[in-house]
Amino acid sequence: MLNIVLVEPEIPNNTGNIGRLCVGTGNRLHLIHPFGFQITDKNLKRSGLDYWVHLDWKEYPNTEEWIAQISDVSRVFLFSSHAEKSYLAENFQDGDWLIFGKESVGLSELVLNQFPNHLMIPISPLVRSYNLANSVAFAIGEAKRQIEIVR
Repeated sequence: MLNIVLVEPEIPNNTGNIGRLCVGTGNRLHLIHPFGFQITDKNLKRSGLDYWVHLDWKEYPNTEEWIAQISDVSRVFLFSSHAEKSYLAENFQDGDWLIFGKESVGLSELVLNQFPNHLMIPISPLVRSYNLANSVAFAIGEAKRQIEIVR
């Protein structure tokens, strides 16, 4: 199982889609406040469909409470468009933490400075960034592929 972390997600449709993806791939979703929506938001429910009840998820009031429960910072991977190392060059393991920032600005300097592993998803210079749900899908797909090869 991977730990997928959304730091201050803003768009309910993205979070709903990521929740559904986590159910389908057997991963845990961690959500860090503040959110740009309510968990009861109809858009979250629509994009998450009826899978939300099956989602293994946890929410935190702030990044400090989430960070406090991490035992091995070497297994925390922050996804940022400013990183230089491709996620395709990383060796993922079961239990890893894959961290994604809010849609409008990504991860804060506070979070980026807490962990050494910063990864990027290769992208054409014609595009600024990927949609958050797509980025999470890229990362989960590659990590799960690697984990299955090892088994």
